[in-house]
Amino acid sequence: MGIIVQKFGGTSVGSVERILNVAERVIEEKNRGNNVVVVVSAMGKTTDQLVSLAKEISSSPNKREMDMLLTTGEQVTISLLAMALLEKGHDAVSYTGWQAGIKTESVHGNARILDIDPTRVQSELNQGRIVIVAGFQGLTESANISTLGRGGSDTTAVALAAALKADKCDIYTDVTGVYTTDPRYVKTARKLLSVSYDEMLELANLGAGVLHPRAVEFAKNYSLPLEVRSSMERETGTIIEEEVKMEQNLVVRGVAFEDEITRVTVLGLPHSLTSLSTIFTTLAKSHLNVDIIIQSTTNEKTNLSFSIKSEDLEETLAVLENNKESLQYEGIESESNLAKVSIVGSGMISNPGVAAEMFEVLANNDIQVKMVSTSEIKVSTVVEESKMLQAVEALHEAFELSGKAVHS
Repeated sequence: MGIIVQKFGGTSVGSVERILNVAERVIEEKNRGNNVVVVVSAMGKTTDQLVSLAKEISSSPNKREMDMLLTTGEQVTISLLAMALLEKGHDAVSYTGWQAGIKTESVHGNARILDIDPTRVQSELNQGRIVIVAGFQGLTESANISTLGRGGSDTTAVALAAALKADKCDIYTDVTGVYTTDPRYVKTARKLLSVSYDEMLELANLGAGVLHPRAVEFAKNYSLPLEVRSSMERETGTIIEEEVKMEQNLVVRGVAFEDEITRVTVLGLPHSLTSLSTIFTTLAKSHLNVDIIIQSTTNEKTNLSFSIKSEDLEETLAVLENNKESLQYEGIESESNLAKVSIVGSGMISNPGVAAEMFEVLANNDIQVKMVSTSEIKVSTVVEESKMLQAVEALHEAFELSGKAVHS
């Protein structure tokens, strides 16, 4: 008897009818002879509704109290799913994240999992029970409730699977797998039957919302097979693992995109060896994530540009302003209404000229590239937000990603 961890997102549990459907999927896995742990998100738009309630009270709600509020969403789902399974004659028990032994760092709103004590969950499995665990949450060392940030239920599921030494983790969502790009926006997008951890990690980091990047990191570190599949349709999804079959040799496997990007430029930094490390250390202390970085030097002064999520602009500017004396810069400029468009594929390592082809495609479509970042298996560009989807469609077509479901 193996252990299978199943994760169901907010859309999959968005109504009582859908929770009953999830219960059937769980029972099917149980009837195959496996022990089952189920990780669930809050129902539908519950988290957004809770955030709206908080905003009615405060424009900048206390982060500890926000965690206290938001974790109630998952508690509703776990209890309803446990009731549904019990009603169908299957022994089940629900646990919050902290009851399941999930310990996190002391950061509210975007904590990382430090450790999981699976003893309690394992004990329930040993007694034949289905265990339902609230995703997205844990407990800090000082016994405060914490949340793992958007998409944190994916991380909960994979981390639990690793702690339990599970055979597999299935991520059930509202799509049938990982696509060459988002099929909601590009109708010719096609499902990948398999994809490597590294490719999935890049896609997830670059805006592909089907999986949380930390979840992919956990899976890679513990060599845990993942499958992204539909909660509504019974068909094979996308397997994410270390080695994938190269049945169709696509140089580029996918196009990822993310809107609401802002470019911040810090002007007139002193030309010293420590100025860059000082500025990024200052931002990191406030848990502000910086992405693409460009540096230029003129007249013994350094100008530094970097991209951030637009929602972080106000806090980024405040942190920089508060530390102006120590950072010794002359001024700050920012440009919003930008987007990031990226191509990803492990085949790029052995195929020089892919970046050049990408820039040529964008130029031919009159799309200006404002920032660039590259790695062995991806090229990211920052473009005007209004031209984001045009860029995605052009690149998807140029790199021949349309067609039937493909192996990566």
